[in-house]
Parts: sequence; C-alpha cells; structure tokens
Amino acid sequence: MNKTTNLSTPTLLAAAIAAASSPVFAQQSDTRVMEEVITIGTRVEGRTATDSAVPIDIISGDDFMKQGDSDLNSLLRNVVPSYNVNTQPISDAASLVRPANLRGLAPDHTLVLVNGKRRHRAAVIAWLGNGVSDGAQGPDISQIPAIALQQVEVLRDGAAAQYGSDAIAGVINFELKDSPDGGSVEVKAGQFYEGDGRQYTVSGNYGMPFTSQGFANVSFEFGAQEDTDRSVQRDDAAALIAAGNTEVADPAQVWGRPEISDDLKTVVNMGVELGGGKEFYAFGNYGTKTVDGGFYFRNPETRSAVFANGADPLIGDLDPSNGLDSCAGFSHADALSSAECFSFQEIFPGGFTPRFGGEVTDLSGVTGVRGELANGWAYDVSAGLGYNDVDFFIYNTVNASLGPQTPTAFNPGAYTQLEKNFNLDFVKGYDVGFASELSVATGLEWRDETFEITTGDQPSYEIGPLASQGFSAASNGFPGFGPLAGGQWSRSNYATYVDLEADVTEGWLVGLALRVEDFEDFGTTTNGKLATNLDITDSFALRGSWSTGFRAPTPGQSNAFNVSTEFDLALNDLVNNGTIPSTNPVALLRGGEALDPEKSTNWTLGAVFTVGAIDITVDYFNIEVEDRIAPSQLYSLTEAEVDSLVASGVTSAANLQNFRFFTNDFDTTTTGVDIVATYSTDMVGDNTDISLAYNQTQTEVDQFSPETIDATRIRELEEGLPESRWTLSSNTAVGSWGFLARVSSYDDWFDSEDGQVYSGEVLMDAEVSYAFTDQASVILGAQNLLDQYPEENPGAAGGVGNQYSQFSPFGFEGGFYYLRTRYEF
Repeated sequence: MNKTTNLSTPTLLAAAIAAASSPVFAQQSDTRVMEEVITIGTRVEGRTATDSAVPIDIISGDDFMKQGDSDLNSLLRNVVPSYNVNTQPISDAASLVRPANLRGLAPDHTLVLVNGKRRHRAAVIAWLGNGVSDGAQGPDISQIPAIALQQVEVLRDGAAAQYGSDAIAGVINFELKDSPDGGSVEVKAGQFYEGDGRQYTVSGNYGMPFTSQGFANVSFEFGAQEDTDRSVQRDDAAALIAAGNTEVADPAQVWGRPEISDDLKTVVNMGVELGGGKEFYAFGNYGTKTVDGGFYFRNPETRSAVFANGADPLIGDLDPSNGLDSCAGFSHADALSSAECFSFQEIFPGGFTPRFGGEVTDLSGVTGVRGELANGWAYDVSAGLGYNDVDFFIYNTVNASLGPQTPTAFNPGAYTQLEKNFNLDFVKGYDVGFASELSVATGLEWRDETFEITTGDQPSYEIGPLASQGFSAASNGFPGFGPLAGGQWSRSNYATYVDLEADVTEGWLVGLALRVEDFEDFGTTTNGKLATNLDITDSFALRGSWSTGFRAPTPGQSNAFNVSTEFDLALNDLVNNGTIPSTNPVALLRGGEALDPEKSTNWTLGAVFTVGAIDITVDYFNIEVEDRIAPSQLYSLTEAEVDSLVASGVTSAANLQNFRFFTNDFDTTTTGVDIVATYSTDMVGDNTDISLAYNQTQTEVDQFSPETIDATRIRELEEGLPESRWTLSSNTAVGSWGFLARVSSYDDWFDSEDGQVYSGEVLMDAEVSYAFTDQASVILGAQNLLDQYPEENPGAAGGVGNQYSQFSPFGFEGGFYYLRTRYEF
C-alpha cells in the first residue's frame, strides 16, 4: 500500500520540514486528496496516512464546524475516542484551562503543534484533575477557533525522538487554512434543554492575496457562554434554612460549567514567495477570555477558621489589649450586639460561596523562511514566541484574619508562561539504490521557557491581626501569592536530530530517528525511534514502531506554590491542601528533591487493510513511563513546618491541614487498541460517509513508593478515565440537504471525590442542514439528542450537592440544541 515517494531537487518540502501550508498546496482542487496527506510523523512530502509507519488520524476542519460546542477541546473529544476532557466545574485554575488526556496519559504527555511548529503550554497547572491530570501543565487549544482549521492530525505514537519533550502519548498538529481567496461567516446560538448555559459565537474566515505571490488567511471567533447548574441543595444548607436562616442560597453551592465572557479568538496565517525558490511564512494567534465559576459553600455555623473553632463559634476580639471583654464564650448572636466582639455572620449571615475565575490572555507568533540551497538541501529556519497569562480573581469571600476590615474581592496574582523557539531544519533525498530516495533530515532547536508568579494584592495574602485568634489568613478559597512566593524561573535547552526514511524495496518503508537534547538544569537525554510499514498485498499492510521518549519537568512544576480548598470525603468537610516546590525545606524533610525528566518506551503494532469498500486500521500500543512527575500524597503539617512555610512565603500555611510536592516516584504501563474504519457510498443520497473509531486504553501503576503515592491516587490513575470509547458517525448529502448522526459510547469511570464508580453511557448527536443557495445555509443540531445524563451521585445531598459526577467524561448537563447560519463566499 506504500506509494514510492521521490524527493526531487526543486521541491521545497514545506510540509515535510515545516509542516506549514503553502499557497501552491492550498490551490489543489481535490480536497479529499489534500486531507489524506500528512505533515507529521514523517519528513517526506506527500506521504498519506495509510502509507505511514505510525497511526495518524486526519480530521477535516468541517468535522469541527459540524458541532454545537465552541471549545476545541470538546470538539476534538467528540471525534477522537482516545481524547478525553471533562467539564471541570470546581477545579481551581483547571476550570480556566481544562486539562485533556490523550491515550490515558497526562495533558503534558501530548505535544501540540500548529502548522508543524511547537505550541506553547498554558500558564495554568491543573492542581485538581481526578488523579490523571493532577499537576499537569499542558497547552491550551481552546484558544484556536475551529473555523481557522483546514485539518487536524493526531499522531497516536511516541515521537520524542522526532519532536522533543512531551511527545509521549502522541502529537496533535493543527493545520491552519491557507486559501488566498474566499471565506465564510457563521453565527451560532444554543442552550441546554434545561434552559440554561446559553451560548453564542460569531466567527469568520477570509482569504486574500498578499502581494501577487502570496496569501493571507484571517480567522476570528467571538462569543460568550452562560453558566449551568446541576446541583441539589446540600443537607447542611437545607437544615440552616429549616432552622430559620433565610440568608442561605438555594442551592448554596452550584455545580456546572463556569460562565465565559468576552471570548475572543483570532488567527492569522500567511506566506509569500520571495523568488529564487524561497518562501516567507508567518502565523499566530491572539485570544482573551474571562472565566467565572463557583467554589465550595462555607457554612456559617461550621466553617473552621472563619465561623467556627472546632465545635465552638469563632468570635474575634477586636481590641484584646484593653482587657475589658475577651469575647470568650460568646455566640454569634452575642457578637452581633457587641462593639468589641466580631463574627463573620455580620458580613455573611448565610455563609458564603466564593466565586473564582481569571482573565486569560494567549498570544503566539511564528515566522520563518524556507527554500533550497544550491547543493540541493531544502532548509527551513524559523523563530517563534508563545505567551499565556492567567490573571486570577476571587470574590464573595474574605481574608478572615482582617476581621471587619476585610475586602470581599481580591486579586490573588497571576501565572504567566513565556516560551521562545528557534529551529533550523534541513532535508535532502539521496539515491542509494532503494525503491525511493533516502530522505535525510537533520536540524537544530533552541528553546527557552519562563514561568512567572505575579504577586497578588496585599489583602489576598496578608496575615491580619485576628490570625493569632484562629482566623484564616489570605483570601479564603484561593490565597494570594505573597512577595516571597512570587518570582520568575527560566530554563533553556538545545537539541539536534537526524531522521532517515526510505522505501527500502517496493512496499517496504523504514524510518529511523535519533535526537539528543541538553537541558541546563538536569543534563542530556538521547532518544531514538525505529518505524516500518510493510505491504503484504495490495490491500493489506503491517506497520509498527519502537521508540524511547522523555518529558522534562516544567519550570512551573518545579517552583509553583498553590493552596486548594478541597472536599475530604472521609471527614465530610473542606480542608486546605497546599502544594509547595519539591526543594522547599519542608518538602526535603519528606523526601522531596529536584525533579528529573520522565522516561518512556513506546511500541506499536498495527495493520492497514481493506475489506470490500471499507478501509480499516487496527493498532495496538504499549507505553511504559518511568519516574512520572506528579504531586505526592498529602502530608500533615507540624507546627514547626507551618512556621517554616510562612517564612518561605506561603502566608496561608497557618491554615493548611496538609501539603504535597511534585515528585518522580511511580511508573506506569498504558496499553490499548485503536480501530478506525471508514466507508463511503453513493447508494444513500448523493453521498454518504460512515466512520467508526474505537479506543480501548488501560493503565496500570507498576511501581510506586507508598510514602508518596497513596491507594486512592493509584485508583485514579487506573480507573479515572473510561477504559473504552467508540464513536460511529454518518454524514449524508441529499441535494440541498445534509444529515449528520453521531453515536458515542463511554465506559465506566471512577470519581475519587465521590468514592464512586459510575456506569458508562451512550449519547447521540444529530444535525440537519439546508443550503438555500451555493453560499447560504442553515443548520439545526443537537448534542446529546436524547438528553442522557450520567448516573446520579447517591451521596449528593449529604455531601457537597453535586447531583452527578464532576468527572463525567461527556459532561453532566444533558441535551444541548443549537442553530447555525452560514454564508460562504
């Protein structure tokens, strides 16, 4: 099934060495052929997905537009079964940048490219991610508008030997549209069957000439999303209302997706021929959004360090030096009538539920020149910059240690990620007697990344005068970053690689890659890859690969501080858990040390074959990851350790019950099978495309230290995601009508917050379109057409009010219907 590919001397090999689109390529009339051509996993131009030695899914841009959601994470989940992402209703910063998992591994085990160039990671570290994503710092693909996409390639294999750090689970490459003319405008609006979660987007794409020798293609999307509520009233809140407290909200705590406003996404892609076989290209994005979500309810009778001190009311003495009134034994009612004694029921008589969010800014740009030297070597030289900033806010809360002087809105500070990349790539074909030329690719890369913590406003981290009386310091729910916690940490690395590929004989492809990378903080790593594709017959081929890989710890994981308020199932109460750097003196006492890179070994074995008119691929994969980086288990703090943390800048440590730190302390093996089948026919309507995609993934923790990883965390890693998923879709065109149906199946999953295993479900999506003219069309659709909900949480009312598992892999908000209107020109 391999097609012999020769590397002719005049070819620029743009897709091979830069994976960036060229104007010539954009003008091909056969879009189906164009979509089959891959630009990742190989440095040979023109190879298709079925010819590849490794499994690669190709999803057209239209597959993302024919959905109701606007978040690219959700759109990708709906069409790629090995990709998982959930709603993240109360997950600290992970609610702002949702962590996603490819093939059961962490978000930062997947390398993301745009036009073949590395995309920067987000500033957010997912402190709460149902175990699998805990502590991960991956990229934010939600900043890319779907209308900007020409196609998306998902490489389901380890590729660190080709692309560097993070490419353990695989590589996702987003190819941007590059047409020099035409465009489209779309308006979309929808809401959930429950009547909430209304959202709208206005998006557009426009291609234009850039001089007579180039193109500029511009895309934008602007929208907003209201929040949703799938809560039941908590028993403790209901009891307060029954006892006469009319200030308690119903529900006291909201479970649902957060509100997103001012959601702007823009993308520019351009290129121009410079003459003499050279081409200049540039692309980038700019996006902003504001995310506003909820936190846990603070009970006005029992919330420790704000309203209560154990079983007793917590009453503050505003002037303990005068000796006139110590407030000892006072109730909240007594304090309300005293000028010297203070209760937070004066400010929040019904308790309070903090609102938390952030303003996200994302910016990237890549520019480069590619061409061919006189000796026949094609080259690509490029430089890139990526920036992601999350400026946090929290309101409807207090710094309890400030007493009545506390603000109720705070700016806790910001996380910022800045990355710089420089790449120099070369490729040339040599005739060495094989069935095809031997492609020889080599290159250099320099990369620098910086993580910064910006200090919050003083009340967000201040230790106020009532701290000595047991009142919590810092903004309750998400403490601000103090001057000692703030800072900037950078790391640079250099890499070089060699990549060889050829059809050794007709129908036998062999590829070999070797990469050496040096990091300034932990040294050098060397990784290799061997891959092959062998035609057995004209309609049956075998393929396989073996590779080693790595993932370097990020500067953020090595240096960040964080405090999360989490629900402790055993205590049935909220606790404050802190994460500190692994080299903090307190962490060192519990085995903390400087982080090392993770190491991986991947191998795959698959088949590509045709049965009648059905094209089928079946691939088995095995991924072993050693020294995985993740937060340790929680440790209780001693009084001396609390004092040490306060001295190191964690001013809220006086109210911490537990702490943890990042560690390299467990190994996993992830195995599974991917099956993809496609079929096209004109027997139904003008044309019908049917596809089936199935994924089965299982992770086992092979080795761990009981001192740092506990049994719950192991179960999260092994059972936190569905073991199997499949998607069956049909797309039919009948004259001016179009019909889309998609059935998705999700297996069981474990939710550690509820201590429950939830049953899987089957969902159906549908879309009907009608084209009034060649340009104008209207589309009516529904996601989760049959309004399917996950299994209910049996302990919702007695716990924190979540009617459904917050980690449901398909959400928990029921059906969503939408209307799209589209105009193409």
